Amino acid sequence: MPNEQSPPVLQAQGLTKRYGRRTALRDIDLTVPAGRVIGLVGPNGAGKSTLLHLACGLTEPTSGRLDVLGARPASDAAHLARVGFVAQDTPVYGSLSVADHLRLGARLNPTWDQALAERRIAQVGLIPTQKAGRLSGGQRAQLALTIAAATRPELLIFDEPAAALDPLARDRFLDNLLEFVTELGASAVLSSHLLGDVARVCDHLVVLCDSRVQVAGDIPELLAGHHRLVLTRGELDRLPADLDVVTTVDQDGGRRVDALVRGDATALPPTAPAGPVTLEELVLAYMTRATAPTGRSRR
Repeated sequence: MPNEQSPPVLQAQGLTKRYGRRTALRDIDLTVPAGRVIGLVGPNGAGKSTLLHLACGLTEPTSGRLDVLGARPASDAAHLARVGFVAQDTPVYGSLSVADHLRLGARLNPTWDQALAERRIAQVGLIPTQKAGRLSGGQRAQLALTIAAATRPELLIFDEPAAALDPLARDRFLDNLLEFVTELGASAVLSSHLLGDVARVCDHLVVLCDSRVQVAGDIPELLAGHHRLVLTRGELDRLPADLDVVTTVDQDGGRRVDALVRGDATALPPTAPAGPVTLEELVLAYMTRATAPTGRSRR
């Protein structure tokens, strides 16, 4: 079970990845403590899959450094076994049966837990003799999740695993994801466009946009540190410098401003009562700021 002395799940310093002239990730500094379920969110093309592929050792940085569980990704066979990866569309081998997948997993992974795999397959109602190509999307996702977890990794990485699933299958998948994290004492990274899924299962957030990390931290602390204010334009201009104005939206023809700000609640003006911020509002605010023409909020 991760503890305070465990190395960070992810630690990036100046991490940059380019594909030809296109920069997928730019000068990223990031530290994610162990013992978290991390929601990785951002628009298409933000660099989410690139970051996950780097974390799994599937590609190398152009510059900078990324450590996973305190070491370079896939630095040796032992480190490779510490990370379980479920890629987009939860790929499985269509011509192989469910049982074939478990036998292959046992052959390829020295830490394979056959009892866990068989128990989970039975719990989700998969028939061992059934070909994977005949499984539903939800069943394929459950098979891929079981294979990843049966290696008993310290970190599970999911790249949009439930995006194509119907609501019921997605609900079951997320339940099982949390069960595996609890049973294994593992950390997990969930890349998703579905903020409802992130809010449900994640306790740490990383927002990627414009190839950079826009905000990161434990979700309760992030929500407590952001506030929604309705101000006059003059009041906005007089806000203390230590309050970061993330985004603003004009109201009443520009006479008033709806502002999302980050900072200590004691610095908020008493004339503008602060309202709570939802996870969706927080994510959209940082994505809006990152894609604004100036790259900054209007103030």
